[in-house]
Amino acid sequence: MRGAAAFIREHLKSSGDRQQMSYLKDIHRQDTVAEEVSASGILAALYCSDLSRSLKSAEIVGEPFGLRPVVLHDLRERGFGVWEGMTFLEIRESYPQEFKSWAVNPLKYSPPGGESTLRVKERVISAVEGIILRHDGEYFGIVAHGGVNRIILCHFLGVPLENVFRLEQSYAAVNIIEFWDKYPVIKLMNRVPYE
Repeated sequence: MRGAAAFIREHLKSSGDRQQMSYLKDIHRQDTVAEEVSASGILAALYCSDLSRSLKSAEIVGEPFGLRPVVLHDLRERGFGVWEGMTFLEIRESYPQEFKSWAVNPLKYSPPGGESTLRVKERVISAVEGIILRHDGEYFGIVAHGGVNRIILCHFLGVPLENVFRLEQSYAAVNIIEFWDKYPVIKLMNRVPYE
């Protein structure tokens, strides 16, 4: 995670120049926002789920910025019901039909006793939209889980949730989304910065 933190810091240092030269500035006429954001070049806030792995990672990412993460329950990974705490290999072996159904279409099938993909999307996107409103024109970070990240990316790319597993999310990967007048642009996806 220290590699991710260093990568984010370097990205923020140079992002103002990229925004000034971006075609999006011409399309959306965001001259003042781009100038204000580029002048700061720092994270204004950092959010994470209440699960320990997310919180610990967020603390590492926030350290170089002097930020303590804001914990939001709604950024938590999907509730997996009877599959909770099992690896995908264990689930596949113990629940082969259910696992296959879920892997083929996670929108139509939920883990037994678990949270549906639509329910996860509702709570995650609601939380993310609240964060965006609070930090209009500022850089912020979200340290979340693979499933949560995939849902966020699907949402902002306009990709149907049935395709959520077509987006790779490696451990400690960085995704960068810029918002131009609420218009999301995926600048980077699944970048794993190694130390």
